Amino acid sequence: MHSVRPGTILRSPAKDPVKEDRMHIKTLLNHVTKFKGFVFESAQLDRTRNALLVNVKPRKNTKPVCSKCQSTGPIYDHISDREFWLPPIWSLLVVLRYKMRRVSCPQCNKVTVEQVPWATGKSPITKQFAVFLAHWARKLSWKDTALSFHVSWDVVADAVSWAVKWGLERRNLDNITAIGVDEIQYKKGQRYLTLVYQVDKHCRRLLWIGKNREKKTLYAFCDFLGEERCKSIEFICSDMWQPYIAVIADKMSSALHVLDRFHIVANLNKAVDEVRRAEVKKLKDEGKPAYLKKSRWLFLKKKKRVRGKARSRLRDLLTMNLRTVKAYLFKEDFDHLWTYKCPVWAGMFIDQWTRDVMRHRSLPELKKFARTIRDHKDLILNYFRAKKEYSSGTVEGFNNKAKLTVRKSYGFRSDTIREIALYHTLGNLPLPEFTHRFL
Repeated sequence: MHSVRPGTILRSPAKDPVKEDRMHIKTLLNHVTKFKGFVFESAQLDRTRNALLVNVKPRKNTKPVCSKCQSTGPIYDHISDREFWLPPIWSLLVVLRYKMRRVSCPQCNKVTVEQVPWATGKSPITKQFAVFLAHWARKLSWKDTALSFHVSWDVVADAVSWAVKWGLERRNLDNITAIGVDEIQYKKGQRYLTLVYQVDKHCRRLLWIGKNREKKTLYAFCDFLGEERCKSIEFICSDMWQPYIAVIADKMSSALHVLDRFHIVANLNKAVDEVRRAEVKKLKDEGKPAYLKKSRWLFLKKKKRVRGKARSRLRDLLTMNLRTVKAYLFKEDFDHLWTYKCPVWAGMFIDQWTRDVMRHRSLPELKKFARTIRDHKDLILNYFRAKKEYSSGTVEGFNNKAKLTVRKSYGFRSDTIREIALYHTLGNLPLPEFTHRFL
């Protein structure tokens, strides 16, 4: 036994740095991504590609799984190596290299390529990378996502498509009690998408997308949702589009149908603006001063929101005997309707307001709006019966995001991709839980 001098520092035997590095890389990969039935082998750094190449092999005595019927079978042969991309680590793309096996499937009675747990069909991206790209595609445009992670636009589109399909298959459609129905225009011409949202307080999301805004479009949504779920709906928000009203009365008659407050106010503003336009033309034809020139927004804004010089000009215009001024005063008076809480008093206000408008022969544009309000009075009062808890505010907010998504989708190659983008942005779909998602 050798003696040790005092003060000597004992050192452990030197370790092989190559083995130690391999151990750390494999430990890291097993921590973030572990595949049952497969193990990581050697890993090496490819400096030219700035990528970490990781070899994968199946565990001993494991049988491959048929990609058609998901049953196991004996190995038929091997094909060439394939590469699959994992999310980057320290700005390095992680590439899995695996020699695929072919299965002699007894169920399919033919030879098929095996199914591996990390792949999304024939795509080179793994499920983990697909979720990673889909997560960032919600925050950035698809093009920016592709540039940021050094992939193509098509790779991002495939990743989002897979994530949306996975989420649609696993989303929960139970306990839906409130929905909102509206349409947005896309492309040129009269092309519309009907969008149905869930507007419950505990969950707000896009439920369904249909082309056009006809009766059969909303009937298709009812078929998709099912008869039992349609009966469980308690509140529906929509505008005054007649096909929507007819289908809702037919298929969801037990629900409280709340007319869209936003569109009611928008139609009133449109009527006031039509009065102003007609009067501007009349004053010009008669050779009178252009009192109403550049006054559109003075009459469309609420009085309390007009500030500075504009308020002084509005005050001067209100002293004149103009048809536009009368229409503006009626508009301001109608805004008092939304302060009521009791539907009875709100109904009395609507009756009085429409009677006052119908007495003025000089306001045919406003009379048309008053008839519309009178015809839909009961549906408007549902807003108060619902205690003002459900309105179109949430729907209009979703619509703005949907229009932004559609505007970004002008370069998309199909309507299917556009719908995928809308579901991805507004659908609040579940995503698989992977360690990489924390980025």
